[in-house]
Amino acid sequence: MLPWLAFTRWTRACSFIFISLALAACGSVSRLAAVAEIDTARASVLGIADARFVPGDTAAMLAFGRRVYERELKYFGSLGRPVPPEYILAISGGGDNGAFGAGLLVGWSEQGTRPVFKVVTGISTGALIAPFAFLGPEYDPVLAEIYTSIDQNDIFRKRPLIAGFTSDAMADTTPLQNHIAKYLDEGTVARIAEEYRHGRALIIVTTNLDAGIPVMWNIGGIADSGHPDRLELIRKILLASAAVPAVFPPVMFDVTVDGAPHQELHVDGGASMQTFLYPATLRLGKLSGGGSRRARTAYIVRNGRLAETWSETERSTLSIAARAVSTLTTNSGVGDLYRMYAQAKRDGVSFRLAVIDDDFREPHPAEFDRIYMGKLFDYARAKARTGYAWRTAPPGF
Repeated sequence: MLPWLAFTRWTRACSFIFISLALAACGSVSRLAAVAEIDTARASVLGIADARFVPGDTAAMLAFGRRVYERELKYFGSLGRPVPPEYILAISGGGDNGAFGAGLLVGWSEQGTRPVFKVVTGISTGALIAPFAFLGPEYDPVLAEIYTSIDQNDIFRKRPLIAGFTSDAMADTTPLQNHIAKYLDEGTVARIAEEYRHGRALIIVTTNLDAGIPVMWNIGGIADSGHPDRLELIRKILLASAAVPAVFPPVMFDVTVDGAPHQELHVDGGASMQTFLYPATLRLGKLSGGGSRRARTAYIVRNGRLAETWSETERSTLSIAARAVSTLTTNSGVGDLYRMYAQAKRDGVSFRLAVIDDDFREPHPAEFDRIYMGKLFDYARAKARTGYAWRTAPPGF
């Protein structure tokens, strides 16, 4: 299913119709000029250095990685302690299946072996989990509340059909914006900034639809920037990472290039990838802070299954299209696992994978069904509490 909002019958149909009718003919919403292709990597957001990175910007990402390790060395040196093993957590999209990742983290804390993650990444529903996973077990009650107490009314409101076709999406995400603002406040951002100064990184991925590329946002750097609009920017990033194209409105980011104002149109990070570990061009062994001998483990939480569940497909255009999109997205997510596994093997990183297994068979009557999410949360929590059996390779290895 597509990340963050797995399509309901209504959203699937609307999305397909939206695309098929070429909505450029139906109307559009005004915006500032997009950033020219040649200037994509130079666009500045609030003038914050290291606010984000784009593919191909290898030198900037490598320099950022080294600065993170230098801060970590300085922090542990001030404590008179050696740099600990490195743990990375990557949380996928998956709509209401994010209850799986939330429950797993809570149960892991209760089991007593959950590590402090040096790097946490999140996409779509994973973007909502990631800040609280980054800050540690004291935020487990927040994760539990988010994924066991919400329903559709906390995520979106359907727009009238004509309004949907003549604007930029079929739904209004004001409820989701309010939900993000409720849990992500100034105190949370201050904590993220503090951990960033200790040499840890929190990365959220969106998709720049103008450029057609993923964007990796450095949430810790933004939080630590001191900019008065940093909180609002971080909230917008989380909302953008969850903005399923055509169903949820895109998020517009005001940027400048050589002082000239532009706008970028961003949507769900899942339009680019389902899970993100770290850039393939970044070879961890070449960074400072322990060198290639440092023990590293990557934990990947896939908020979904490894294959589509069987379902007889109606012989109709919308049913076929919806099933095809769902199948494509699931298989794309499994492809991400192979990519991350190859990176981990190359860099000597231990690979650990958690997925929703076939022993979870609860009915799923509607998206963001509170009963379904509660049972999925409890399922993952129980498995983690007794010691989760992490897979050490993707399917087929």
